[in-house]
Order: sequence, then C-alpha cells, then structure tokens
Amino acid sequence: MFGEKIKKCMQLCRACSDICEETFYNHCLMEGGAHTDSAHARIMADCVDICRTAAGAMARGSEMHKVTCGACAEICEACAESCAAMKGDKEMQACAEACHACAVSCREMSGGGHLSDASTLRARRAV
Repeated sequence: MFGEKIKKCMQLCRACSDICEETFYNHCLMEGGAHTDSAHARIMADCVDICRTAAGAMARGSEMHKVTCGACAEICEACAESCAAMKGDKEMQACAEACHACAVSCREMSGGGHLSDASTLRARRAV
C-alpha cells in the first residue's frame, strides 16, 4: 500500500513525536531551568503535534500530506536546534537527532510542498 519512503517518513514522524513528548515530560520538567523555558516547551509541543499530524496525513493518503510534511520539516528543525543548544545533555541530544532525522525525511517527502498547494487543490476541486 505504501512505498518505502512514505513508510520510513511515517515511522520517523511517530518516533520524533514520541521522543519529544517523553523527553519533555520525563526529562525537561525534572531538569528545570532552560529545559522548561517557554519557547523551548512550545517548540517541543509543536513538534509533537505536527509529527502526529504529518504521520496521520500520510497514513490516510491525504492529498495535503506534502503541506503537512513541509510544515513538519520546519518545526522539527527548529526543535532540533532548541534541543541541541543544551550541550552535554544526552537526552536532549538524542531528541535533537530524532527531530533532525524527521525533518530531513519530511523535507524530502514534501517535495517542496507549500501552503499555496492547498489553494491549488481547492481550485481543482471547484472546477
């Protein structure tokens, strides 16, 4: 049903969502300080949500998966940078690696998909 690329991307999205959520609740909240900075907390929550959304869009064969994957790539890269900034923290570095891997896969899956693709899709349906 799914090609290998899309299966791998869905797996990476799910893994990224899981590690971000687990790391935030089981590590960041325990560490405090920069780990609980509001900007860091928000980007981790955004990453969890968009990864789940992108995986779901791919799983159901949504025509909009390119758009969600494009957004996922951007958000995951921002989350990777935020996590990687916490030098010397193994859990945060593992989270950054998962986010980066997801971003790379989603960027490839998006094929350069943008929000304007949604307008094009709506226009095609209106005809």
